[in-house]
Amino acid sequence: MLTVRYVASYPAPLRLVIFLFILAGLWLPLALPISLVISDRNLATILTMGLLFLDFLLLLQFWGKNVYQQPQLLKTYGLEATLQNSKDLLIGLLIGWLLVFSLFFLQRILGWIEWQPSPHFLPKIALEGLLSALGISFAEELVFRGWLLDELQRDYSRHTSLWVNAAIFAIAHFLKPPSEILRTFITFPALFLLGLTLVWAKRGRLGLLGLPIGLHAGLVWGYYIINIGHLVQYSPKVPQWLTGIDRNPLASLTGLLFLSALALFMYKLARQNQPSTL
Repeated sequence: MLTVRYVASYPAPLRLVIFLFILAGLWLPLALPISLVISDRNLATILTMGLLFLDFLLLLQFWGKNVYQQPQLLKTYGLEATLQNSKDLLIGLLIGWLLVFSLFFLQRILGWIEWQPSPHFLPKIALEGLLSALGISFAEELVFRGWLLDELQRDYSRHTSLWVNAAIFAIAHFLKPPSEILRTFITFPALFLLGLTLVWAKRGRLGLLGLPIGLHAGLVWGYYIINIGHLVQYSPKVPQWLTGIDRNPLASLTGLLFLSALALFMYKLARQNQPSTL
């Protein structure tokens, strides 16, 4: 393991590549057979992505213990089972959920949408959405505001790490065909701003991940309830850049304004609690 320890002295970009290369080596031999054997694409995606995250967690344990000599690397990332983290998660969940519904209420006032009764059993939709949102947000925040941010901060200033982290977070959501990238590129500013917001949320809570996980989950949850529940009907007279690309309210001009308000609040929180790190 002495050779492995030398990885800690490598520059951050090389460490990231090495980590991802090892992760791919662990994942692909199992993921490829699953994709070939299972014909149901949704089930195959769920299984392979679940396996990828499990491999990621196992690799983190090895990485912390043998590269950095930090056997509890997850705590370094801010993932702790504490009362404060639990409170922050719930607060973030509420803020994110309210932001999404407030955005839709504004669009209703402006006459851009119409509320309509859901054809589905809404409590079931809400529960499914909550579980999905928590799972997605937990995984993404551990990857981006946990592992990636930590690796960047080991080499770069916190200011540089903030901007690079947000940029990679936004770019990672554009790993799709060129035609789709061009069609949805207007969503990039919102994703970049969200990336900044979630880093500030973490720093505002002294490095804990509860608040960014909660905020992220609240945004996903609110969008899931309205979109999957078919609760709104969009006016054909209003362009999508105002109401949201692919019915995503945050991927719009009004969504960007709401996200800007949230970003400003989290920036002030981070500056209040860690003024020397921004």
